[in-house]
Amino acid sequence: MKLEEVSTEIKGVAEKTGVKMAGPIPLPTKKVKITTQKPPSGEGTITWDKYELRLHKRVIYMDANERALRMLMRIRIPEDVNISLDLM
Repeated sequence: MKLEEVSTEIKGVAEKTGVKMAGPIPLPTKKVKITTQKPPSGEGTITWDKYELRLHKRVIYMDANERALRMLMRIRIPEDVNISLDLM
């Protein structure tokens, strides 16, 4: 899974720079279910298409210094993985 690869890269950055880190903590998977009727006109037999989207999230707590942040910005992230950074 691409999410796990990115998590291990972030963990590696924390180990290289020597900053404190907790995680990755897996959050519950969010399931988005969409049900649509197959024929667009509504004519004929009523049949349904069912789709499901699963969202997986991980939380990583990490002390940040300048060197660690620069290394985090250099990590290659796949298109289907989104990352948000919150600095406190």
